Amino acid sequence: MQISAAIYCRISKDRLGAGLGVERQRQDCEELAEKLGWNVVAQHTDNDISAYSGKPRPGYRALLADIRAGRVNGVLAWHSDRLHRRPIELEEFITACETHGATVQTVRAGKVDLSTPSGRAVARTIGAWNRHEVEHMIERQKRAKLQAAQDGKFRGGRRAFGYESDGLTIRHDEATIIREMTTRILAGESLRSLATELTERGITGTRGGEWTGVALRDVLIRPRNAALIEHHGEIVGPALWEPVLDEDVWRAVRSLVSSPGRWHGRSAARKYLGSGLYLCGLCGLPVRITGHRRGNQQRPGYRCSGRAVHVHRVADKVDQLVTDAVIERLSRPDAIGLLRPRTPLVDVTALHTEASALRARMDELASLFATGTITVSQLGTGTTELTAALTVIEARIAVATMPSPLDGLVGSADVARVWLDLSLDRRRAVVDDLLTVTILPGKRGRKAGGIYFDPESVRLEWRTPG
Repeated sequence: MQISAAIYCRISKDRLGAGLGVERQRQDCEELAEKLGWNVVAQHTDNDISAYSGKPRPGYRALLADIRAGRVNGVLAWHSDRLHRRPIELEEFITACETHGATVQTVRAGKVDLSTPSGRAVARTIGAWNRHEVEHMIERQKRAKLQAAQDGKFRGGRRAFGYESDGLTIRHDEATIIREMTTRILAGESLRSLATELTERGITGTRGGEWTGVALRDVLIRPRNAALIEHHGEIVGPALWEPVLDEDVWRAVRSLVSSPGRWHGRSAARKYLGSGLYLCGLCGLPVRITGHRRGNQQRPGYRCSGRAVHVHRVADKVDQLVTDAVIERLSRPDAIGLLRPRTPLVDVTALHTEASALRARMDELASLFATGTITVSQLGTGTTELTAALTVIEARIAVATMPSPLDGLVGSADVARVWLDLSLDRRRAVVDDLLTVTILPGKRGRKAGGIYFDPESVRLEWRTPG
C-alpha cells in the first residue's frame, strides 16, 4: 500500500529563533521517507514549543487533522518524544492512528506500532518514561537554578535590557536609558508618557516593538538592575554582575511604580496642566477638562468634577497664569531654598539594616514551619505582619531617596527655557510640589481692557518647604 506521509518536527527551545533544530529533523525525516518509499505530502512544525508544557501546538493539531481526514496514513518524526511528552496527548494520538490506520515511523526509535495491543502498550510505556525523564530534568534544573541564585550567578534566559547576552556585562547605551527613565519617573513623569517617548525616539526593547507603560515598569523594577538575585519572587542575595542603579534608587522606583493607586496600563493622556490637579474653590474637588463656550467659540475649560457646576474657567488662561507664577518663583535667587527636604532627614543605612532584619525573621519563620515548630496559621500571621512592616520601611527609604521635581530648574540661568523642555507630567509634578491652585467663582462680565478672564479668581497658595 502506498503511504502518504506527514512529517512532524518540534523543538522545545530555540534561543536564536533560527529554527535550525527543526530543519535538521526535517532533513532526517525526508531521508527516512526516501528509504521507506513513502510519499511526503505534508510537513508540520512547532518551533520553540514544549510538548510537556501543555501549550497549544498548531503544527501538532494540524497533523491530527490530516490523520482524521484521511489525507495521510503515515507519520514521520525524528523521535517519539518529539510527538508527545504527556500521556493524555498520546492517548488521543493512538485513537486517531488506530481508527484511521496510520503508521508511525521515527528516525531514532524506529517503528511505533499502534496497530496491536502489545505495540500500544510499548508506546504507552515509552511515553511514561519520556514524561519521567522531563520531570526529572525539571527537578535538576530547579535545584541548579536555586544554587546559582544563592551563589549570585547568572542563570540564563533571554537577554535583559541593559545587559549583554552573558547576563554580566552592562550594555551602556541601554543602561543609560534605564537610569534616565528611573530619574524621570521619580521626578514625577508617567510610565505611559515615557513609554511613548521611547518609541518615538526609536529605542526598542530586547524583543523589538513599541514600548508600553507595563513593559517599561517591568524593566525598571527588576532586581537585577540593582545587582540583586530574585528567585520565585524573593530576593535571595547579591549578584555577581555590576548594578545599573544604586539599590536605594531601585527600591525607590519600585515602591513608586508598584503602589496600588498607580495605573500602569492604557489610560487617557493628560493634555492640560491642571486637570485633576487644580481644586474647586467651593467644594474642594479636583477640576476636570470640558468644553467652555464663550459666544460662538468653544474652548477647553476647567470645571468642578462634582455634579454642581461650581466653577468653570478657560483652561489656557489659568495654565498660563500658573506657568508664569512658577517660572517667576523659580527664577528668584532664593529658589534654592525650595530644594530643602520635605521630610526630616532619615538614616537610610539604619532603615536598610532594619529591613534586612525583617527579611531574616521571615526566613526564620519559613524554617520553623519546615521543621513543624509552627503551624500554617502562625506562619501566615507572622508573614503578614512582617511583610506589612517591611513595606512601610521600603516606602520610607523610597521617600528619603526620591529626587525633587525641581531638580534642573532651580539654579538654571533660564528657567523659562528649561520649563518648555519638560514633559507635561514633569510640569504637573513641579506645580504639585510648589503650590495649591484653587479656582474661585468669578465675576460675570468683561474686565478692564475688554477681557473676560479674572486673574483674581485663581488663588495660588505656595507650599512651605521643610
